Amino acid sequence: MFTILTIDDEENIRNGLADNFELEGYNVEKAENGKKGLEIIAKGNIDLVITDLRMEGISGEEVVRRVTTENPGIPIIVLTGHGSIEDATAAIKAGAYDFLTKPLDLNHLNLIVKNALKGREQEQKISELQKKISDGENGSGMIGKSSEMNRVRILIEKAAPSKANVLITGESGVGKELVARAIHNQSERKNKPLVTVHCAALSESLLESELFGYEKGAFTGADNQHKGRFELADGGTIFLDEIGEINAATQVKLLRVLQEKCFERVGGEETIRVDVRVVAATNKNLEEEVRNGKFREDLFYRLNVVRIQMPSLRERKDDIPLLMHSFLKEFNLENKKNIIGFNNRAKSAMIKYSWPGNIRELRNCVESAVVMCTKDEIGIEDLPASIKEKSEENTISIPIGITMEEAELIIIQENLAACNGNKSKCAEILGIGRKTLHRKLGEEI
Repeated sequence: MFTILTIDDEENIRNGLADNFELEGYNVEKAENGKKGLEIIAKGNIDLVITDLRMEGISGEEVVRRVTTENPGIPIIVLTGHGSIEDATAAIKAGAYDFLTKPLDLNHLNLIVKNALKGREQEQKISELQKKISDGENGSGMIGKSSEMNRVRILIEKAAPSKANVLITGESGVGKELVARAIHNQSERKNKPLVTVHCAALSESLLESELFGYEKGAFTGADNQHKGRFELADGGTIFLDEIGEINAATQVKLLRVLQEKCFERVGGEETIRVDVRVVAATNKNLEEEVRNGKFREDLFYRLNVVRIQMPSLRERKDDIPLLMHSFLKEFNLENKKNIIGFNNRAKSAMIKYSWPGNIRELRNCVESAVVMCTKDEIGIEDLPASIKEKSEENTISIPIGITMEEAELIIIQENLAACNGNKSKCAEILGIGRKTLHRKLGEEI
């Protein structure tokens, strides 16, 4: 059950609102001033705040600023008996969900509250899922609420508890290693090692000795016995990144490990048995590699028990704002800056850009922008030239295959940028009300 806090210095209004919301099935807390209201909010468990704008001491606008800063995500509805559109607009800019003038239309207020709490519930679900992924049993750090990322999460949840090998496919920079970590951290092996091998980074001779280890004297420079990655991963998971790069000889030895769970170190005769789950990743089309004779068909089928295809960033544009702000927090801290966000032109340009380098390129872009930015918001001038050039095109590009919600976000951002941030003009062009535009921006950005 949701809990609503009403803050108003008029007792009749406080009690009237409380009675109304209790009849609607909500829990209600009451505060006679801004100070008391903030104290209640600090204790937690408040899902929505309704505050008067003009109060002695801490004003409603200050309540909005404090709540959006200290308790982001709680929707705030501002009430004013003075009909001051300027003050109400200032409250909206400070982060309020909506504003109403007194005397109140309770039916209209109840509808606004219902919509706000619906959005709050959705945000909480997304937040809980992301927390579960980043901090809980998954521990992957994956960010995204798009349908494509939800599909990936469902596949991870199904595959992780099993013993099946997993093949993760997708373009470079899409986050395949994060998927591997999520699979390991949701499995029964989560308390055992997760060992990562970047196959493309090792030469043919080094790769075999790194995977399977070597005995003392096996080759020049082998002064001591060396355990391989499979041996180190015993009981846990080994992640073979860029598996399509391994040579034919290593493919044969890897196939034996998958089939028989055993191998010998380079230069050794002792058979070593291991219990290791294999998760592999590639940006190559392994089916085509098999047809061309570059990858063993039997090894491919051993690896491809469960397939997880990671979407490119251009296929999940709805996640770009979430990723932008996550990276902004990271690089603010790293560079000792306090940049609050991205202006409308920068947001629009970054959503419009195709991101051939995917999340890795986006992360590098935000890092560069944080370094270059000298204001409190990142502007178009702080972005790399390739993104700035794309933003100058006077068209809107909507990729095939995205959701209506994702397409709507692109349209709003493009038009808002074209209007130089003028929300009234943007709302007029889009044929929606200004308050509707505010709500959509609040939900999506």
